[in-house]
Amino acid sequence: MSKKEEKKHEEQLAEELEAEAAAAEEIEAEVIDEATEVQVLMQQLEEVAAEADKNLDGWQRSQAEFVNFRKRVERDQSRMYEEAAARIIKRILPVIDDFNRAMQNRPTEGEAGEWADGMELISRKMQSVLESENVTVMQVEGEMFDPNLHEAIAQVESPDHESGTIVEVIQQGYMIGDRVLRAALVRVAS
Repeated sequence: MSKKEEKKHEEQLAEELEAEAAAAEEIEAEVIDEATEVQVLMQQLEEVAAEADKNLDGWQRSQAEFVNFRKRVERDQSRMYEEAAARIIKRILPVIDDFNRAMQNRPTEGEAGEWADGMELISRKMQSVLESENVTVMQVEGEMFDPNLHEAIAQVESPDHESGTIVEVIQQGYMIGDRVLRAALVRVAS
């Protein structure tokens, strides 16, 4: 090989090396661009995932708030029904008391006895209506006095009873569920 050919061959090799170096730089630039693009895409993915989590959290909170709202509305409606029923029943209780007092002195013979039997059936129906509304009569005689449930109208001497014990019920007390509808009027041993 002559010097000219060698020089030409060296120039060709130099050009090939330059071309390969340029190609390598181009590939490196592409790899860097792709890496940057991957980083950008990963960042966007993280942002979208964060927004999805935020939206899911908001949706779950809304669902929980709606469930709580529905429970509160149901509880309020139930309470309103109970309060309306309690107001009406409170107004009927004095009539029931009068009816019960009349039944204590009822006639037992003749037509009056038959009439009294009919009135007894009416009394039982009224009691069943009260029971259907979850109203119960307080059974307090012999119990200890509780100012939350009873109203003392007198204290009496009673050697047979401990102090603070209810000796006599003057007027029946009533409960609606676990609430006092009307306190029992009682006499208490002193």
